[in-house]
Amino acid sequence: MQATPVPSATYPRPRHPADPDPVRSSKAAAVFALGLVAVITGVLVGGAVPATVALLLGRQARREAYDSRGYLTGAIWLRRGERLAWTGLLLAGAVLTLALVLGIFAWATGPVGQDFAPGVD
Repeated sequence: MQATPVPSATYPRPRHPADPDPVRSSKAAAVFALGLVAVITGVLVGGAVPATVALLLGRQARREAYDSRGYLTGAIWLRRGERLAWTGLLLAGAVLTLALVLGIFAWATGPVGQDFAPGVD
């Protein structure tokens, strides 16, 4: 009986003892949570604050993940959180734009000048 060679992919390379274990970034989870809050409160215009914080925190998390050389994971949660944060910002911007257009329309169709009673000179 002849033994078939096993490809090296089934046997992972031994890790160096000083290498840290890969762990999910806690900032990635925070970015996702803040992005979710931004989408939920985006229509109330309050979503702009958590969305901005999520985008700033996401930038820090990306830098830390790059510096860790693969030992910090959670890129999917980070990407989803950033997309949710942008959606929250777009919702808040759309609501502000709609309010501005409706305000200008109400101002433009309002009465012109001062409205006096019929018996006033």
